[in-house]
Amino acid sequence: MKNNFTYDYIIVGGGIVGLSIAYKLQKKYPNLTICLLEKEKKLSFHQSGRNSGVIHSGLYYEPNSLRAKNCVNGRKQLVEFSKFHNLNYEITGKIVVATNQDELSRVKGIYERGKLNGLNGIRIIDSHEIKEIEPHIQGIKGIWVPQSGIIDYSEVCNKFAELIKKINPKSSIITNSEVISFTKGIDCKIFTRNESFLSKNLIFCGGLFSDRLAKIDKVNKNMRIVGFRGDYFKLNDSAKKKIRNLVYPIPNPKFPFLGVHFTRMVDGSVECGPNAVFTFKREGYGKLDFNFKDTYDALSYQGTWKLFFKNWKFGLNEYRRAFSKKLFLKELKKLCPKLKISDLSPGRSGVRAIALLPNGEVFDDFKIIKNNRSIHILNAPSPAATSCLSIADHVINLIEN
Repeated sequence: MKNNFTYDYIIVGGGIVGLSIAYKLQKKYPNLTICLLEKEKKLSFHQSGRNSGVIHSGLYYEPNSLRAKNCVNGRKQLVEFSKFHNLNYEITGKIVVATNQDELSRVKGIYERGKLNGLNGIRIIDSHEIKEIEPHIQGIKGIWVPQSGIIDYSEVCNKFAELIKKINPKSSIITNSEVISFTKGIDCKIFTRNESFLSKNLIFCGGLFSDRLAKIDKVNKNMRIVGFRGDYFKLNDSAKKKIRNLVYPIPNPKFPFLGVHFTRMVDGSVECGPNAVFTFKREGYGKLDFNFKDTYDALSYQGTWKLFFKNWKFGLNEYRRAFSKKLFLKELKKLCPKLKISDLSPGRSGVRAIALLPNGEVFDDFKIIKNNRSIHILNAPSPAATSCLSIADHVINLIEN
């Protein structure tokens, strides 16, 4: 087993959160030696490269929560960073649409929350204004959010990696290096399947496996990560004109998901989705993927069953849609009635890391814990990609304090 020299920091996880922390830390302290370890063959392989590519505004989140504060600050930093480095992004704006009376009753509350989160320029719009923005979308009322946009988060990740190496050539970004264990002594020692590394400090950005890394470090996390797969469809070339930019439904506060929505991507394609179904493998992107350990971890946890019992009707409907293009279309037609089944082609899928508490409630904020010489990003749900540079600032503040 090869043993590398001692780094100042080892960061575990090559998604956008891990890379943004490495970049910000390297930029502020150029002489630090940083090693980032990613288990896959390339960076941003999982959640960071499989999300909807949306620059989120900060509309939905509880005011003064870490999600709200970091999303608003992170969005501004991300746009500035992308503009400076000529990355592919666009501020498109989005509409959040109410299609029935139940959703209509929630419009004002979401609008007020957006105002509290500092979103200037958002406004409530009527059905005629919805048509002016998105001619094929039907709704009673909506919210126009000018701050939202689209970006390629994998491109952002690769730019972070490039800049880290440019600032300090002694720093390393190593792929195909899955961390299997680590110890803390005079130095921290991390073991991968083929190598071991020494470091003075550790930062864990394990995404779907954040809870297992925290368990090795004896962190009292009081929650467990459970995976939920989201499937997307794409609009065929002849149907792309039916969506101009971003169209979202009014979210149901009973469920921890935003619902199926339409997203124009930076390459000009249009995605619609995702659904949200329990997955039997944490990184299982196929409908029938299975992993015994992941399944046992989820189904032996009381929080999972409590979530199921509270939301069994919602879960059943999501599973039915996962195997039925016709039912998926029915959900999409609530927003875009002229959509036809021939407009849809199967798209990609992703898996969300949902942090479940023992009572079955979803922990819906960022959770970052310092434990001696290690920091754990235990929970980084959406809008973590949008917030990544602000999350990095938060982590650096923890380090400096």
